[in-house]
Amino acid sequence: MLDIYTKDYCIYCKKLKRLLDELKIEYKDHDITATPDKIEELHEKSGMMTVPQVFVGEKCLGGYSDVEKLHQEGKLMDEIKN
Repeated sequence: MLDIYTKDYCIYCKKLKRLLDELKIEYKDHDITATPDKIEELHEKSGMMTVPQVFVGEKCLGGYSDVEKLHQEGKLMDEIKN
């Protein structure tokens, strides 16, 4: 299962969730819209404060465009399984 960090008003977060739902990929959504502790958690994990951010365990796959690119290249499922 993926961990994704999102904000409720972020268009790329919505696009990411739609893509994952279409691919039937399970994820846990960490909405950091109004939670400073989660924003700090994201920053500590990835060095990033932008959303969305996608993780497989401790490995950061990046944001929406990174995940979309992995999907288009046929590599997304391999990244999730590893």
